[in-house]
Amino acid sequence: MTETLVVVSRVKKMTKEQGMRTGADAIEKLSQVVEAKVKAGIEKARASGKKTVQAIDVE
Repeated sequence: MTETLVVVSRVKKMTKEQGMRTGADAIEKLSQVVEAKVKAGIEKARASGKKTVQAIDVE
């Protein structure tokens, strides 16, 4: 299981406001997506010789 990288209560609130429920597997998948984006951003920033990950690195 991946470390939870999203605010579960906020995700659940957002889906509930749309009349939906949130499955536990959705939270795990969202955390995996966030982890992948962060890692890709780190690599992009590193390849550019930067030490700070910026918005442009995670687009």
